[in-house]
Amino acid sequence: MIDFETMSILVVDDMKSMRLTIRKMLRNLNIGKMLRFAENGKAGLEVLKESPCDLAIIDWNMPVMNGSQMLTELRQNKTLRDMPVIMVTAENERDIVSEVAEHEIDAYLLKPLTLAALDKKIKTVVHAVNNPDEATRHVLKAREYEEAGDLVRAIEQIRLALKYKPSASRILRKLGLLHFDINKPAIGEKCLLKAISVNNQDTMSRDHLAKYYVKKKDYKRAQKIYLEILRLSKRHFGTATQLGETMLTNGYRMEALELFAKIIGASKRNSVLREKIISTCLENHETDFAVRLMEDSLKENPSNYELMYKAGMVYNDA
Repeated sequence: MIDFETMSILVVDDMKSMRLTIRKMLRNLNIGKMLRFAENGKAGLEVLKESPCDLAIIDWNMPVMNGSQMLTELRQNKTLRDMPVIMVTAENERDIVSEVAEHEIDAYLLKPLTLAALDKKIKTVVHAVNNPDEATRHVLKAREYEEAGDLVRAIEQIRLALKYKPSASRILRKLGLLHFDINKPAIGEKCLLKAISVNNQDTMSRDHLAKYYVKKKDYKRAQKIYLEILRLSKRHFGTATQLGETMLTNGYRMEALELFAKIIGASKRNSVLREKIISTCLENHETDFAVRLMEDSLKENPSNYELMYKAGMVYNDA
């Protein structure tokens, strides 16, 4: 049980003024006895590895390691994965909505913070941890069975959890992944499609489904899903680019170029990603598309001499 007055809290924010503000608020609310602080996600993980906390309040946008990256690390750590997390963001970004769907953020707060909002979020989160609902109990039991290698019983527990929360996309996704693990991909696919249908923001279920289609070499369906993902999130550019490369080398030219165009549009001015796509297109003789990308890049950054040299070589070969 977590006690409001004696609980330990980690505050992670790159702005010292914000760390001090949250500290003052917590003192005024009489919440938390042991307060720890870190200026980025990497430093926050180091603090937690030395001494786990009851709750983490993490800023979304930080240098070195942002809140999303820290959250991913937390959920993959058996010691820290169940720690409740409140994410703080300056704006209602689309990525944080999908993050809630994917990595089980317990709550999020919009800046500027207010005393009342912070108080309400912490109390709501702690109450949920201290009083887990039946669905959560079954999900945790399923995890125990899964880690012990008993996938059949794990599936039974997930099905019981769904009786309490039939429209929970995370639980539906888990049921699907467990069926993939026992070599029942048709049921797994059906569960992932159901997860997406009940939660349109669920990019993780889409990502798993797209990878399944790639494995089946159903590249068109995979491409369609990644076009949806790119509309919802900025965190899947790498896997989407890999799919584009695979499609290009397997003869799906138009679909690959459509995906590349969407990636470039969604990633804004990510020069590293754009140059990777340029190289991929040149290697696969998609010269016209690559030239257009190089021209756009040089307009934005005329001093990119390496890219200028590459463009010159292409023009000479033409």
